[in-house]
Amino acid sequence: MAVLLRLPAIPFPLRNSSLHSSKGMRMAVNTHKNTNISFSTTTGKLPILLFDIMDTIVRDPFYHDIPAFFRMPFEELIESKHPTAWIEFEKGLIDEVELARKFFKDGRPLDLEGLKNCMREGYSYIDGVEELLHVLKHNNYEMHAFTNYPIWYEMIEDKLKLSKYLSWTFCSCINGKRKPDPEFFWEVVRHLKVDPASCIFIDDRKKNAEAAKEIGILGLHFTNVDALRQDLSSMGIDISADQTNLAQE
Repeated sequence: MAVLLRLPAIPFPLRNSSLHSSKGMRMAVNTHKNTNISFSTTTGKLPILLFDIMDTIVRDPFYHDIPAFFRMPFEELIESKHPTAWIEFEKGLIDEVELARKFFKDGRPLDLEGLKNCMREGYSYIDGVEELLHVLKHNNYEMHAFTNYPIWYEMIEDKLKLSKYLSWTFCSCINGKRKPDPEFFWEVVRHLKVDPASCIFIDDRKKNAEAAKEIGILGLHFTNVDALRQDLSSMGIDISADQTNLAQE
């Protein structure tokens, strides 16, 4: 089930448009723990929901489909691939042509288009997640992708249309950083101009949820949608649905 890694502060802090540096953010968080602080407000609804994508919203083909594509066990694939090429691709440091050139340590050729087609075919929503996103969107929650993924996130968008529900705001290939780098988290709260505790971050990797907790973001370790619904509801997030209105959207 989803595991709450930091108890929520209710009500959630308001948007703070005066925080710009990570140092300023840290001071605000520490002060907020001990005193009552007034924040400048906007009409945005809080908390803001930050979603990891792979294996949180979208099935990741890497663990099953890709080894089958290469006709090798997963362990052999891990041993054969270049140790940093995919990470460089995720951070936008290399393009897909360079990825294909260095994907395997021994320099064997890579069928790039075949690999992309395999990835594309493997993308699908995690069971029940799209319905939850629909409800959250209907209830006016602001949602953003916060993901370690290369430019191929565009293939996910083309197939599944995640932008119906959230914005592809924080992608490692655009920002040049990867979770659990703390600076990536600080970049998120600087961009959103909110107190960290005004954000809830959901990720299937526990270490990323714990990294969020370290800077004051509320971290949820995702395991399945039912547990996530329960945890969000316990934090005061409205996941109720007017079925008539939802059907008309």
